[in-house]
Amino acid sequence: MTVAGRTVLLAGATSPSGLAIARALRSAGARVVAVGRDQVKLDALAAALHSGDPAGPGSIRIERCSLTNEAEVASLAERLAADGEHVDGLVPLVGGWRGGGGLTGQTEEDYRALEQAFTAVRVTSRAFDADLRASDAGRFAIISSTAVARPLAGGANYAAVKAASESWTRAVAQGFAKAARDDEQPLHAAAVVLRVRGLDDAIDAVAQRIVALWDEDAAALNDRVIDVA
Repeated sequence: MTVAGRTVLLAGATSPSGLAIARALRSAGARVVAVGRDQVKLDALAAALHSGDPAGPGSIRIERCSLTNEAEVASLAERLAADGEHVDGLVPLVGGWRGGGGLTGQTEEDYRALEQAFTAVRVTSRAFDADLRASDAGRFAIISSTAVARPLAGGANYAAVKAASESWTRAVAQGFAKAARDDEQPLHAAAVVLRVRGLDDAIDAVAQRIVALWDEDAAALNDRVIDVA
């Protein structure tokens, strides 16, 4: 199996990592659904994807949606289903860094801003859970941080949100495994955590690792934490 011909939704695709991952998936033949809430950034993403490099065998679909809004994400899922797009892969990319100042510098404002990334993970994974289970190669992947294994006082908010997202992803993995057992079917869906030390220096490696998720058996991937860079 490969990612070619599969529909992969990038939730929060307007960052540099979103652009790199979208390009890598499209080059590998995937149908990419790039989602974000800021139309100006979406327009810039579309322009970047349609200029400069060869289009590749895949395709890009741009969708505007607030990924922390359950109703909007449900509406997105309905639009895709109505167009015959059944999601084979989901990669939440909402995130960012806010921190510093030691433990007392970990403000509630910073935490609430970072928490939106965890909310997006929860909302999108629920909305597309049925699609991923129904696919013959469903993949759910989050990009986490090595800070989870060794959190620092100045990044406590950040590490806590990443740890929560990892726990949620492992719960998704258990749900995939249980559904397969209950149906007495082989496991076809996998949920994985990709950890990086710093995303800016690992964008290309992360993009290629996401493409490669469809090259591996779901049973070997499910519930894994993979250090990328």
